Amino acid sequence: MINTQFKSLIDLVTAFPTEQSCIDYLEQLRWNGNVISPYDPTSVVYKCKNNKYRCKNTLKTFNVKTGTLFDNTKVKLIKWFMAIWLVTSHKKGISSLQLAKDINVTQKTAWFMLQRIRQCFGIENDGELKNEVEIDETFVGGKNKNRHANKKVKNSQGRSFKDKTPVIGMLERKGKVVARKIQSTAVEHITPQVIQNVHREAKVITDEWCGYSQVSRVYDHAFVKHNEGEYVNGRIYTNTIEGFWGILKRGIVGIYHSISRKHLQRYVDEFVYRYNTRHRSEAERFNTFLNNIQYRLKYTQLIYG
Repeated sequence: MINTQFKSLIDLVTAFPTEQSCIDYLEQLRWNGNVISPYDPTSVVYKCKNNKYRCKNTLKTFNVKTGTLFDNTKVKLIKWFMAIWLVTSHKKGISSLQLAKDINVTQKTAWFMLQRIRQCFGIENDGELKNEVEIDETFVGGKNKNRHANKKVKNSQGRSFKDKTPVIGMLERKGKVVARKIQSTAVEHITPQVIQNVHREAKVITDEWCGYSQVSRVYDHAFVKHNEGEYVNGRIYTNTIEGFWGILKRGIVGIYHSISRKHLQRYVDEFVYRYNTRHRSEAERFNTFLNNIQYRLKYTQLIYG
């Protein structure tokens, strides 16, 4: 029986000394003795050699990695387990360069592994928020002061989208956060996100930005007047969601340095996952992730999709 109470990376590696021990653990988590075909869940399944199974209805063979982020991987599972542990337990994440050194793979392989892992983080970036919900928007990118003179972007200050990407965040106090990349901070892009993710009986708290003007028609809506130097008025404040933005931006600047608009949502999902599982142990975070690995990202999708 595998000890699942890992407290460190050393405990994790010790618990899985062979590739077969990793496979056995995945089978236990995914199927718990009742193997289900990814091609036809109603089909009878026959056990074959080398950890493979055959679906009777489709005659296709599969294994525990089929249809998951581990599908067709040439990297050993223990290295995947180590990568998952490192990215979920490090508060600000881990760069592909550092991961490549830690698990002895190329930087290109580490980058692709991290993107596949991030593809699964979206499982926590969802749900209906209730009670008191703080909502705020932020912009990722666009530090003109850090650019060489011939690379500076003109008229990119403030809410310009030329070199920045807007992200809206909705945070239930003492609960979860949901954050989404959006096209703009206009009413038509903010309001649908709020309606989709916030319960109608919740009390919504924002700043005075005009993009929230339609929220009052649906919710009990209060706002803090930042333009007048007001940041707290009793329970009317957005400090908690702004604290989350601080964690996100420190991670991006300190670990990843820059992120393209194309891949931004996956990075946001990563920080949301860690925030929403902050009360769980590293072992619980690890196992929660392994229970939700049915999101495969192909290299062609990542590069050309």
